[in-house]
Parts: sequence; C-alpha cells; structure tokens
Amino acid sequence: MAAELYELRNGTITVKLTNFGATITSLLVPDANGDEFLTLFPSRSSSLPHKGLVFFSDVITRSWCFCSVLMGFRQARGCGAWFRYRRAVSSGKIGFDKVLWEVTEYNNNMFPSITFKYQSKDGDEGYPGDLSVTAKYSLPSSTSLKLEMEAVPLNKATPVNLAQHTYWNLAGHNSGNILDHSIQILASHLTPVDKNLIPTGEIMPVSGTCFDFTTEKKIGSRIHKLQVGYDHNYVLDSGEERPGLKHAAKVKDPSGSRVLDLWTDAPGMQFYTGNYVDGVVGKGGAVYGKHAALCLETQGFPNAINQPNFPSVVVQPGEKYKHTMLFELSTD
Repeated sequence: MAAELYELRNGTITVKLTNFGATITSLLVPDANGDEFLTLFPSRSSSLPHKGLVFFSDVITRSWCFCSVLMGFRQARGCGAWFRYRRAVSSGKIGFDKVLWEVTEYNNNMFPSITFKYQSKDGDEGYPGDLSVTAKYSLPSSTSLKLEMEAVPLNKATPVNLAQHTYWNLAGHNSGNILDHSIQILASHLTPVDKNLIPTGEIMPVSGTCFDFTTEKKIGSRIHKLQVGYDHNYVLDSGEERPGLKHAAKVKDPSGSRVLDLWTDAPGMQFYTGNYVDGVVGKGGAVYGKHAALCLETQGFPNAINQPNFPSVVVQPGEKYKHTMLFELSTD
C-alpha cells in the first residue's frame, strides 16, 4: 500500500486528503470574490507525504487524553500505568498520523465521501488490545465538511479519545496571525491545567476570566494574560443542537465575512492558538509564525484516565466509540 492523494468536491467545497494519516491536505471554499476562503495550514497542500513533511490536519493517535501535537511531534500528558501498560512517552514515530490507512470507500457522486480504516495492534504506543478505527470524511451540503470517527476494541478494554488536529486561518494561510479573529466558544467551564499542561481534575467556571468566550470576543483581546497562549480544554454546554450534535464554536475572520461553525457530539474541545509554531515553511513558501492559526479539537477530556470525575474514555471490547465533527463554512 502506498500513499495516495484523493479529492472530494461538490461544486463549492474542494477538499484534498491522503491515506497517510487520514489527513486533510487542502480545503478550498471560494468566497464571493472567488478567492480562497479557508486554508488548513499544511506544509504542502497538493502533494503526497514524504520524509520530513509535517502535516497539521491529521487524526492523531489512539487516545488524545495523553498527548498534544506540537509541530508534528507529541509530548506526553498525564501518562501513567493502566491495565499493566504504560504508553510510550512520545508517540511521534508510530501515531495514527504517520501510518498508511486503507481506503475502504471512495465516492465522488452526489454525496462525496471517503472512508479510511486502520487496525491498531495490541501494544501500539503502549495501549492495550487490538483496535479497529475508521475515519469518514464527507461533504453533506454545499457549505459543510463532516468527519465521523469510529473505533471498536477487539479483545481488550482500552482508552479511546480520537481528535482531528486541523489548523485554521480564515483570512488565508499567508495573512499573519489569528489574534484579530473573533471566537465564541459555547462552554461556561474548562478544565484548568498544571505547569505541564495536564488537567488537574478541576472543572472551573470561565466567567470573569480571560478564558470566557461565551460571547464573541477577539482572540487577542486577553491572550497577553497567559504566559504563552490558549491551549485548554473547554467543557461544552448543551445549548443549540443539530440532530445528535451541539454547537461548539463560531470563528470569524477580521472582516467578519468568513465564518466557521463547529458542531460535535464530544464533551470537550481543546482551543489552541498555535503557541509553538515558529518558522514553519508552508504552501507557496509562506512562513508560519506564532499564532499563525488556531485549532478546535473536539474530544474527551485530556487526562480523563487519571481523573475519575471526568467522563470515561475507556471503551470495552464489542462497544463502539463514535465521534463526529461538522464544520460549516459561510461567507457574507
């Protein structure tokens, strides 16, 4: 099996993907002027992976509750013994983003979609049991991109907490930082972290803090109150809903004309402001610096395996883990 490039298009949205890491390599939505609406911040937007290529739009390893993608490598979060297993301190070598996935379905008809599948073996990254994982990308409407992730443990209970690590800059990939973007996060609480960015187990109200985005605010309006920037898990409220999904976040570019709405069935969302991006060369030779893009990673709570008051991320054999993200893209 080799790395291949695939394309989904529905007349409005064009998304390019590769089976290397079940990764999005490009997403184009023309605005009213015919310009590129969104760019996902890959190192290379139209070519296949090669040695040394850093992708920013992949499905990460088995349990996001332990790790954070920083410039294409992983730093352990809350690692510990569990079921006599200890996961690897770094998952940068054999994470789901660095393996070839099988393409089990590919349609570019009236309902464009592609399904990637990967079999994770017992002991991969230190996790117990064999795990069958699928990631299905589809274009359900002229303004939306959907990702449905599923995982089934085959023989042992295991933590499963998949996330999709896409970087967004609604003003375009070579437009500077995202501090003038506006964001609303539909969450009145978050899980505070210690000095190592590991959630402590507390669930804290955001009211009166620099973390409060319950109403729309500029990202840069209070980021100076943080040492580096935002990299925190928000506890999503149960507000406005679509069938089976709740509204997690709304992002607007500085002009207010390009809007991204995110819907999900996950309990949390990691809001990350590209704090450790530094001099990465992207498409067209653009150089991405600190805060060049943002991530909205819906997920179970990080460090849930070590915090009994967090929603469990352990999935038993025969049970099915499901996680859906719906991105809605609009222009004025």
